[in-house]
Amino acid sequence: MKIIHILSSVLLVFITLTITSCDKNDTDNTPAPTNLVIEVTYPGPEKGNIHIVSTADNATLYKLYIGNATVTEASNEIGIFDYVFTEAGDYKIRIKAYNGTEKYIEAEKQITIEENDPVSIDQGYTTPMQYNGYQLTWNDEFDGNTLNTNYWSYETGGGGWGNNELQYYRPDNTSVGGGTLTIEARKENYENRNYTSSRLVTLNKKSFTYGRVDIRALLPEGQGIWPALWMLGSNIETVSWPACGETDIMEMIGGSGRENQIHGTLHWEYNGGHAEYGQSFVLPSGTFADEYHVFSIIWDENTIKWYMNDQQFNVVDITPSHMSEFHDPSFFIFNVAVGGLWPGNPDASTVFPQQMKVDYIRVFQKTAQ
Repeated sequence: MKIIHILSSVLLVFITLTITSCDKNDTDNTPAPTNLVIEVTYPGPEKGNIHIVSTADNATLYKLYIGNATVTEASNEIGIFDYVFTEAGDYKIRIKAYNGTEKYIEAEKQITIEENDPVSIDQGYTTPMQYNGYQLTWNDEFDGNTLNTNYWSYETGGGGWGNNELQYYRPDNTSVGGGTLTIEARKENYENRNYTSSRLVTLNKKSFTYGRVDIRALLPEGQGIWPALWMLGSNIETVSWPACGETDIMEMIGGSGRENQIHGTLHWEYNGGHAEYGQSFVLPSGTFADEYHVFSIIWDENTIKWYMNDQQFNVVDITPSHMSEFHDPSFFIFNVAVGGLWPGNPDASTVFPQQMKVDYIRVFQKTAQ
């Protein structure tokens, strides 16, 4: 075992915290450290890695021990350590905080490192590159190692995004590699926000009217996590929302056992107000974080139909005159929100970071008859 700084996605279960102290120099008037607190988290997607933050009053040196070992694994003056476990199991983390002499206070935490093998891109449902009566108009397979900015732009900022969301959107939380686009939601302080994530749009780059859209993705999970694959009318900058129309191809709100359910919804303007209609799909077993699924719509002059792995679960008639929004071009949005009016905020059960991985997006349009 060695001390490294590396990312981790293992599940850590905190069980016990005990504190002891030792004063080997009773004639020294220097106050002994007090109030030693240990926090253990995991900062990224690699199995077995933990991030330890220990704090104490009157402490000038911290030492890390694993289990009942008498040999120090690491020591420093700030109490922050990164450690990697190579195997799953139950482990004890011990910290000794010193005051500059031999006086110290000791605390420990029991943690569990669980197996959490990553989901392979080959796991789950797939759809073809062609359909009878359609031609492939545009696609992004997310090959290579950079985002194609001819297709996508970053939307950045905090401010709640109209839903009291907690994240700050920035480009740093987007990556492309291994054949997938990854949007990662992290628990970190940035621009007066406690969480960060990314939001990608094809506005002014790729917009479409009618067709079949297939998006193959692996979803995140956890209370307060809100991934979405959706569309807005390309005229939003002139007519605003909801007059531009909104098509939610897929939304999922995590927590409370909701990770087996997705939602497909339309939003539009009606009599000067906001109208919406949606339906949901529930997996018979497992969750949308277990493997990749394909979220689709088939959109024509009469209806929009929603599919999950080619199973239809919603349809809306768009022929009424008050639904004219859905006969104009729309652009795509991919994002992972944290918190908000619908999912609620993260809590102690929420594991960070969380990732939505997109294998591909494909747009097909009908061929001329």
